[in-house]
Amino acid sequence: MCRVSRMTVYRWVHAGDLPAVRFGKSFRVPQDAATAFMERAALSSELGEDDGTGVTAVG
Repeated sequence: MCRVSRMTVYRWVHAGDLPAVRFGKSFRVPQDAATAFMERAALSSELGEDDGTGVTAVG
């Protein structure tokens, strides 16, 4: 969805930027949390801000 590595997503989760639920040894990111994260990243890139997520909007 974000076209980033798995490790990048783990970093976002551990930093608290991307909400997730832990199931055993894995994490699950709710769809609404992923959508909100992508919208925040797109908005900040449109404004020219660096939100630290490394996500940029395309299109």
